[in-house]
Amino acid sequence: MTSLSTTWARIMAPLAGGDVDAGVLEAASILAAPFGAELAGVYAPADVADLMPWMGEGFMGGVQVTAVQSLKDAAAEGERAARTLFDANPYARKTFTPLTSPVWSALAMEGRLSDVVVFDDATAKGRGPLAETFQQIVADEQRPTLVARPGLKLDGCVAVAWDGGKEASRAMRTALPLLQKASKVVILAAPASSARYFDPARLQAFLADREIKAELYTISETGEPAPLLLAAAKTVMANILVVGAFGHPRLQEFIFGGATRTFLNAANAPSLFLSH
Repeated sequence: MTSLSTTWARIMAPLAGGDVDAGVLEAASILAAPFGAELAGVYAPADVADLMPWMGEGFMGGVQVTAVQSLKDAAAEGERAARTLFDANPYARKTFTPLTSPVWSALAMEGRLSDVVVFDDATAKGRGPLAETFQQIVADEQRPTLVARPGLKLDGCVAVAWDGGKEASRAMRTALPLLQKASKVVILAAPASSARYFDPARLQAFLADREIKAELYTISETGEPAPLLLAAAKTVMANILVVGAFGHPRLQEFIFGGATRTFLNAANAPSLFLSH
């Protein structure tokens, strides 16, 4: 039979110049290694241009000049720290890219040229200097994203949250390389909690056609799907949970829909593979 294996070639790790960068780099190298992919460390400092709207057009007083210089100094120090951690990571095939103003547009382009973007759990929960970047990458750029949590490994159990919708379908299709590397794949479905009719066995057949043998785990309880799916992922001892992300434009009150926020804020949960 002809192999239908797919692959990833570039895994991106946004870096902020702090201690958390080491964990993000480790997770990104774990994700990159089975594919021989490039580990792309991208340093994203605070952008001096973000201060300009607050300074008044055409005016640079002493306080403003000092603020700009302090931001530049912090960016330089952060780059040194990020580069030190990056160089210490033993993964062989890697590149380090420090960004300059305009930082966000450069970071967005780096994400568009990467297969998966990796963040740590705290950032996904809205803490730390890259919290807004995480929201933008997932909701605005709609890039496949891994939220790395303790116990991350690719050769363990990967669970797929499935409701037959387009968000779940996009996440599942994007995660095919991940599913092909897993030792066990489990389809999690909560049909009693969904307004949509779907047959999980159809996804099982879809994956089988792509040389992925998946088990079915049907949740009979009713209620909010996200907590039920998280509990099921724990039951099957999933290392990674593949979910479709629901998001809103950034100017709305909440970036993510309720189910996505539940997945992101869960404690003692598996790593998340998100696709919006």
